[in-house]
Amino acid sequence: MQINISARHGHLSPATQERIKEKVESVRKFYDRLTSIHVIVDLSHKDSPSVEITAHAEHHDPFAATVQSDSVHAALDGAVDKLEQQLRKHKERLKDHKASGHKHLEPPADGEPS
Repeated sequence: MQINISARHGHLSPATQERIKEKVESVRKFYDRLTSIHVIVDLSHKDSPSVEITAHAEHHDPFAATVQSDSVHAALDGAVDKLEQQLRKHKERLKDHKASGHKHLEPPADGEPS
């Protein structure tokens, strides 16, 4: 999985970039078919930076989450939480929409074939 981290209107320290990478890698446990993740940190407003995460998955449109908060770390945590919710919901949809086979159907209650 490829992870790209970029900053708008400023620079991120190597420690901050490493923290972002660690947080974003934890998302993979929710959906293992992710091909790439792109993180954009917008520092144009010093008092309220925003973090945008875009995750590309096989056979699906990109998942996206954007959060603006007091600090880069708080915005990152919020964006990762939003992305995790989207991935959980998508994975649940994949699990729930499978048809049940004939083996799992119960026979009629009155004992007569239908």
